[in-house]
Amino acid sequence: MLIYALRYFWRVSKGYRLRPWQSPYLRWRMETFFGIHADQLTRPEFFRLLWQNRNRIREFLRWSAQMERKYFR
Repeated sequence: MLIYALRYFWRVSKGYRLRPWQSPYLRWRMETFFGIHADQLTRPEFFRLLWQNRNRIREFLRWSAQMERKYFR
């Protein structure tokens, strides 16, 4: 699971890998996934949200790993 999480993060944070909380794509994903406004998201809030919702994120990563295995291999 860690490999899929890192692979997903690497893909979606292109251009913002050292500051993912500023990535427009990740902000959009967080807005659609969590239902919050992420335009003013700070680094501590970003990581707090990830930590608080780690179970939901884990389920999403499992699903994305299944889709990757099904369609891209």
